[in-house]
Amino acid sequence: MVVGTRSAIFAPLENIGLIIVDEEQENSYKQAETPRYHGRDVAVVRAKIENTLALLGSATPALETFHNALEGKYELLTLASRVAARSMASVEIVDLREEFQRTKQTSPISAALHVGIQECLANFTQALILINRRGYSWSVLCRSCGAGVQCENCSISMTFHKARNRLECHYCASIQSVPRECPKCHSKYVYFFGEGSEHLEERLRKEFPGARIARLDRDTARTKRQFQETLGAFADGALDILVGTQMLAKGHDFHAVTLVGVVSADSALTMPDFRAAERTFQLLTQVAGRAGRGDLKGRVLIQTFYPDHYAIQDAVKQDYRSFFDREMLFRQMMAYPPFTALANIIVRDTNLEKAILWSRQLSEYFAPHDGKGLRVLGPAAAPLARLKKEHRFQFLLKSRKRSLMTKLLGGALTYCDQREIPQTAILVDVDPLNLM
Repeated sequence: MVVGTRSAIFAPLENIGLIIVDEEQENSYKQAETPRYHGRDVAVVRAKIENTLALLGSATPALETFHNALEGKYELLTLASRVAARSMASVEIVDLREEFQRTKQTSPISAALHVGIQECLANFTQALILINRRGYSWSVLCRSCGAGVQCENCSISMTFHKARNRLECHYCASIQSVPRECPKCHSKYVYFFGEGSEHLEERLRKEFPGARIARLDRDTARTKRQFQETLGAFADGALDILVGTQMLAKGHDFHAVTLVGVVSADSALTMPDFRAAERTFQLLTQVAGRAGRGDLKGRVLIQTFYPDHYAIQDAVKQDYRSFFDREMLFRQMMAYPPFTALANIIVRDTNLEKAILWSRQLSEYFAPHDGKGLRVLGPAAAPLARLKKEHRFQFLLKSRKRSLMTKLLGGALTYCDQREIPQTAILVDVDPLNLM
């Protein structure tokens, strides 16, 4: 038996009887560097080669996977109830718009969540609080001129980490000191905007001084030992409240957790990505499954500014099929997977003029093919226009015929060689999970 991460699918085994891909919807199965393979898709192909069975497991399957099941490419097996016939946790929405109108204050902990945590402490049960942002504050802004502090290497705001008293870029890991004044207008009115997991932990300690609280994110769990120690303490009842990022959402089985609170549940919905709604639904549904796993009934509070969004409404009802049907209408109308094959092409270089020139040259290659069974979008500045000092421009290719797109991409790489465009300047990602 081999147990491992995505690379385990290449284990040199013989006479394979079963391949299991647990939480098959997870983005981490997609390799971010070349070769950009998807572990789940490789598992399906290897099972076919080995003439064996591939089992894809998930409470919130990727839309492509469920679509394949409905189309008859996969066999669909469902679990209609929880273990030991336990009831699902009740899920409630906390409308942060109404919260602000009533209190005229912005706080990561709503009145309803505060009361829920108090009840947990009084009943000697536990609470999980999810916030999908690391650090203390998302960004640093000047109140006078509105300028933000951006990374020197990437077109992204620096994140403030209070414990380490510094600004960090979560893309290139660069570090800056905390500014005492605005770097643009030299005003002293520097403002830290947005709450992260570190901020939320500090707030919880202030509001519940007697509670035993720990935080679990990439900053506090830098080693496997630290990760296991925190989870072990929570499982043993040595902690009352565990706050953290999405690493709390899946796979944990804590029987004393009766409350799950989700802070800023809708942060991903504003991302420029057609999968934003799917990821939000998956995260909320998965974290809701952490409550009420023992004999005690569970309760989930979802704080949001978009309570009417279908991803949140369907997550409240924990109705995957309803979300699937709605999202598939959007995907079909906008020609996104699973109805089309998709490829993301990034042209990059530290020299802006070279990146622009190469993008134009590649555009000349794609132009005659656009509209002939293929749609070419771009070139345009990538959502993350600068990353690790490289300027980035993006093409998106859509086609209902994967073979046509594969042929065109092969021709594009040959064209780049003929134009002496460096291979390192062109990134091709077929079936991308991230369009940044």
